[in-house]
Amino acid sequence: MIKRLIVILGGGESGVGAALLAKKNGFKIFVSDSGIIKNRYKKILKTKKIPFEEKGHSEEFIVKNAKNIVKSPGISSKIPLIKKINSFKIPILSELEFGKKFIKKNSYIITITGSNGKTTTSTIIYKILKQDRKLSVGLAGNIGYSFSKEVLKKKKIYVLEVSSFQLDDCCNFRSNIAIILNIARDHLNRYNNFDSYIYSKFRVAMYQREKDIFIYNYDDPFIRNGLKKYFIKSKRIPFSLKKKLNFGAYIKDNKIYIRNIKNEIVFCLCIKNISIEGDHNLYNIMASLIVSNIFDVQKKYIKTVLFKLKPIPHRMEKFFHTNGIQFINDSKSTNVHSAFYALHSIKKTIPIIWIVGGKDKGNDYNELVSLVHSKVKTIICLGKNNKKVFNFFKKTVDIILETKKMKEAVIMAYVFSFPGDCILLSPACSSFDLFKNYKERGDKFKLEVKKVFHDKNIYFS
Repeated sequence: MIKRLIVILGGGESGVGAALLAKKNGFKIFVSDSGIIKNRYKKILKTKKIPFEEKGHSEEFIVKNAKNIVKSPGISSKIPLIKKINSFKIPILSELEFGKKFIKKNSYIITITGSNGKTTTSTIIYKILKQDRKLSVGLAGNIGYSFSKEVLKKKKIYVLEVSSFQLDDCCNFRSNIAIILNIARDHLNRYNNFDSYIYSKFRVAMYQREKDIFIYNYDDPFIRNGLKKYFIKSKRIPFSLKKKLNFGAYIKDNKIYIRNIKNEIVFCLCIKNISIEGDHNLYNIMASLIVSNIFDVQKKYIKTVLFKLKPIPHRMEKFFHTNGIQFINDSKSTNVHSAFYALHSIKKTIPIIWIVGGKDKGNDYNELVSLVHSKVKTIICLGKNNKKVFNFFKKTVDIILETKKMKEAVIMAYVFSFPGDCILLSPACSSFDLFKNYKERGDKFKLEVKKVFHDKNIYFS
């Protein structure tokens, strides 16, 4: 009989990271993936002599020999293999919980979640804390870097971007600082209802202790209601764009203020020189500044980061301007809430040609109607099935078109544009109908735009 081992389900970033950490700590490991493992990950597994399989799971082998299972977040708990593992009562760990087992006792974990803004906020916090050389900081999680792999570097502080799927797999994952930026209707194709999704987000703070800190968006009604519903032990610090708070962060007269529990102003920063725009980014920045203040980071370090910030790739990325027309890549917009802020952040005087669509996640487009009516002159629906988007907005704008090709979407947008217009890709949907992920979708958009302006003959194919 083979010695009982740790089976890691998923051969992507988180799975391979967990495998490397397990190997480092002397465990017997087996990596199993239902699909094809990318070559760069296979190379790592082969180099480290970690056994693996792809294109399917050896179910009988796994349930017979696994002492523990480490599950990648992309694998649904509803698949037959997971149900079988549960029936055999084999413990299943998330990659986050597995990684945390091996951090130093005095390490500090900052976890950021929300329907939108996670990557931007995580990046800002990481960059600010990293400015202080006394702080050893790592960045990982849903942002694209395995937490387990980062644990191998033995950092003092870990900044983690965490999705609802990752939180669903956690049974006792505790953060020293937990942040919920916002909650919007998202992933309703995976969750039974919106309440289940809200509960998933609040799991980020449910395992905290009284000495821990929970930072949250005071303006978000779903978060405020959740605070009444779910028991949170930790100290709460709110932030708001709409209200002057006696405790927490708020904005007044173009300045961000932070007040302590005694109602004393402990931090103030003028927002005029901050290099990224939009209310959504002000929320992200306020959350980041509360963390910076907790760590007592010097203001000069904060300014160094905030005054030189650039939008992250695929998030309101102004990548091309020609003939008075601005092209913006917001492919990372995969829900209605994110598209709302994209449309809202563009000046009222700028007509928008909006490229929208993809794999619908139970979207409710009602909150976009007034914005679309006042700011959008043309809609181009891009997806395999555009029926829902097309039918919803066909009476809101004068021109609405549909296509299944990015090239056609770009050409259509350009044909209907005039100097002073903005062509915005902000899909409000998942990319998985036509593309591998939002990055491929955004890159394809940028590529087709550049092709149009290098080709004298613009034509449909």
